[in-house]
Amino acid sequence: MKEGSVMPTAKVVFATITGNNEDIADIISDNLEDQGFEIEQIEISQAEIEDFEEADICVICPYTYDEGALPDEGLDFYDDLKEDAQLDGKVYGVAGSGDTFYEGFYCTAVDDFSNAMKGANAIQGAPDLKINLAPDSNEDLAALDDFSKKLVETYQEQQK
Repeated sequence: MKEGSVMPTAKVVFATITGNNEDIADIISDNLEDQGFEIEQIEISQAEIEDFEEADICVICPYTYDEGALPDEGLDFYDDLKEDAQLDGKVYGVAGSGDTFYEGFYCTAVDDFSNAMKGANAIQGAPDLKINLAPDSNEDLAALDDFSKKLVETYQEQQK
């Protein structure tokens, strides 16, 4: 990085019951940090839309509860995102865990948050990522690494 240049920032917001999405957030945060980003990781109930307005890359790691419900602790954040957020030009990604047991409701919170980010005019930096339960397989880790790299690539393209 050039002397005097400002390090790009990423805000990673997560909601978790079992710890799986915090693990996902940790892996993404580590990957982005390794690629030169300053990271702030925030539990969703503590997050504000302004956190995303100040970031270069915005990441949400939600869980899907039961049959398609959003995380209770993330409802205010979701509503603010849908109703008030203007994230023009911000690069975003959504990655979350779920349980394939719920079949058609598997990881629907990932879809809901991604659609809300698109509605706020953010730029999707990586395809939505859905992880079954804990992110502990080599396949999951590779997918999270690829997700993080695509976010950075999209951000860099936007800077040109």
